[in-house]
Amino acid sequence: MAAAAGKDPLAFRLDMLTKESDTKRVLTKLKEVSNWDRPLPKGWGRGVAQYEFFAGLCANVIEVSTKKDGSIKIEKVYSVIDLGTVVNPDMVRAQTEGAIVMGIIAATKDGIVFEKGRSVQTNFHNNRMLRINEMPAVEVHILAEGGSVIKGVGEPGLPPVAPALANAVFAATGKRIRKLPFDLAKIS
Repeated sequence: MAAAAGKDPLAFRLDMLTKESDTKRVLTKLKEVSNWDRPLPKGWGRGVAQYEFFAGLCANVIEVSTKKDGSIKIEKVYSVIDLGTVVNPDMVRAQTEGAIVMGIIAATKDGIVFEKGRSVQTNFHNNRMLRINEMPAVEVHILAEGGSVIKGVGEPGLPPVAPALANAVFAATGKRIRKLPFDLAKIS
């Protein structure tokens, strides 16, 4: 919708939030920590997405670059997660980082195919995982402003990964991703 309106994607979201809310706090923090207003180098793009469910809220900014061969490299992921009261920040960070890895795998790797009630993929040779050289830098920022509510950390980090990545690819290349998984080596 932001692209159709000719507006900056993060500003578009923030402009719709006229009252103070958890979502507005998360997106405002994400804008700050990702240096959203900083211009990117030529051939780079950034995308944003957010996810809220009954017990948590997370938003991600993903930065990508285009390579000479037309492939896309995920350069960095910024994640802001709102949890109310946090018991163990290290576990929250680890859970969110793991969710980002799982989200990138789900968005860009082979997926699981079933035939005759069985998985065709049998191990890592035909069900590719993210390799260490594919792993982008990740920053996780935790909003933990206390209160009586302890929100969940298990879910909110994963769902915004694929849409933020697809939005970053669009920002870098002008090409929309309409189907998952997609191959970062075959975008342009």
